Amino acid sequence: MPVTESYRPELLHESLGDPFFDRVEAAPFPKTVLRFRNQRWAARVGLDGLSEAEWLAHFGRFEPLPGSLPQPLALRYHGHQFRVYNPELGDGRGFLFAQLRDAQDGRLLDLGTKGSGQTPWSRRGDGRLTLKGGVREILATEMLEALGVDTSKTFSLIETGEALLRGDEPSPTRSSVLVRLSHSHIRIGTFQRLAFHDDKPAIDRLLDYVCAHYFPALASLPAPAKARAFLEEVAARVARLGAGYMSAGFVHGVLNSDNINVTGESFDYGPWRFAPSYDPLFTAAYFDETGLYAFGRQPSALHWNLARLAECLLHLTGLDAAQKTLDGFAQAIQKEFRAALLRRLALAPAGEEADARIARAFTDFLIATRAPFEQSFFDWRGGLASAGRAGASPSAAFYETPEFAAVRAALAEHESVNARLDHPYFQRRTPCGMLIEEVEGIWAPIAEADDWSALERKLAEIAEMRAAYGFAAG
Repeated sequence: MPVTESYRPELLHESLGDPFFDRVEAAPFPKTVLRFRNQRWAARVGLDGLSEAEWLAHFGRFEPLPGSLPQPLALRYHGHQFRVYNPELGDGRGFLFAQLRDAQDGRLLDLGTKGSGQTPWSRRGDGRLTLKGGVREILATEMLEALGVDTSKTFSLIETGEALLRGDEPSPTRSSVLVRLSHSHIRIGTFQRLAFHDDKPAIDRLLDYVCAHYFPALASLPAPAKARAFLEEVAARVARLGAGYMSAGFVHGVLNSDNINVTGESFDYGPWRFAPSYDPLFTAAYFDETGLYAFGRQPSALHWNLARLAECLLHLTGLDAAQKTLDGFAQAIQKEFRAALLRRLALAPAGEEADARIARAFTDFLIATRAPFEQSFFDWRGGLASAGRAGASPSAAFYETPEFAAVRAALAEHESVNARLDHPYFQRRTPCGMLIEEVEGIWAPIAEADDWSALERKLAEIAEMRAAYGFAAG
């Protein structure tokens, strides 16, 4: 296989033992048509030299990658779904296909699937993914990565030639199999399953594995100290993730405990949406009837999930230490939100009080006026340096409102840093967006005429935005 020296395979997850997973086989698909190949990330893991036939063999028929897992592993976990505990979860339409190293920083990476067929955890489902669902996941991950949110990366999407019946799409609909690249598929729900079975030795073994391979600085600590430090590290990463959602205007839609992994990356995109304006009650999922995971409730949802992780570790951390970490989450996510907002606006920190003022002023303005979310960040990137462009913006009238006066004062306290305003992307009048109407507009020609040009244009636009912002991809 034409791999490069960057290719560094691993098979570490097998060391946890059979109680943590089921060995499975991929479904045999009628056809494999390559629809998306993430060449940027393939290069970073040494797989960019694969021919199309080789790519289809590995990511459509799931022939093992050399030196990595010899057979796919359907991971076992439980979790709370909309606050209701479900002990029948697990990888029901996916599996861990391979593990390898990031050539840039050496961190362990997983290649996991979505739509690869039935497993022991399918719960009477067909184990498949609709092609539309795969296209939506590409759009979510590419957009979030460009906006600096820590997310899984869509590595591959292959159309598989089956007709699927779904209640939330016109049926029958086309099928696909997706491969995602992520630093971990170990979820809060992975720990919950072990706690449900009161298997403390297995919790301890999982904790040792996670710290050894994802948090090596913690690996040599005694068990109680390791558990406390692990909980603090996960809380810090989840706070950063939640702040990223809020600064990007993103609503995941299904923040169940099985959708929160211990490395703090966003993954598994279903009914996601970007909010047109800063509306705390904006909800992505049509089935989220109470708005549990609405835009403004995402920080509290993440905090609730962290509490479930803390419960699994109490035999090691003790109640007081766990509670201290949880009590600090609100302050941590506020701090991370201030930092994320400054990054999006390309402003240098100016001290805790000044940073708090601009975060409060900007969000108050967005909430009070319902100004377009992404346009507002685009217009005021670099602060006062971009005020001239803001005056020509479609949203210019919002900047003449009384609510914006506090924003102007707060902007004056901060200096522009690395705004890159000479980049062609910032010469546009409007930014790259991803509202639901555009998502549907990208899908319609695919469904109607197998026309992928709108998706290709959008991905090129996102690539330009990613280059303009220059956020480091992790």
